[in-house]
Amino acid sequence: MTSYAFWAPDGRALADFYAAALGWKVTEEYPDEHGVPTAFLVTDGTTTFVCYTAKRFKAPEWPRDELPFHLDLAFDDVETAERRLIELGATKPDHQPGGAYWTVLLDPSGQPFCISARS
Repeated sequence: MTSYAFWAPDGRALADFYAAALGWKVTEEYPDEHGVPTAFLVTDGTTTFVCYTAKRFKAPEWPRDELPFHLDLAFDDVETAERRLIELGATKPDHQPGGAYWTVLLDPSGQPFCISARS
C-alpha cells in the first residue's frame, strides 16, 4: 500500500487538518488541467494521505450512511487529542457507539474517524 485517498470540498484544508492532527507535512500539490491545485500529499515519510478537492463532494451523514472505510487513530492521551482535534476543526457528533473504547469525530469535510488510546 502506498497511500490513502480522501475526497473533500477543499482538499487543501483537509490536507492541512490531517498534517496538523498527525504532526505530518503537506509535501506536494498537484494541479488540475487549469493549473489549480486540487490534490495534496500529506506524509510522515512512511504513510501518505492524498487529499483531493471534489467538485460535487457530499459528506456522509453520520450515523445514517454506511461508510466504505474510516480512519482509526490512536493517541497516548485521548482527551488531549480530542480537544486538539476539535480546535483544528473536527466536530464531535452526538452519536457515540464506542462507549469507553473509542470516540467518533468528524473531520472538517464531515467524514467520520475514530480516536482511541494507543495500546
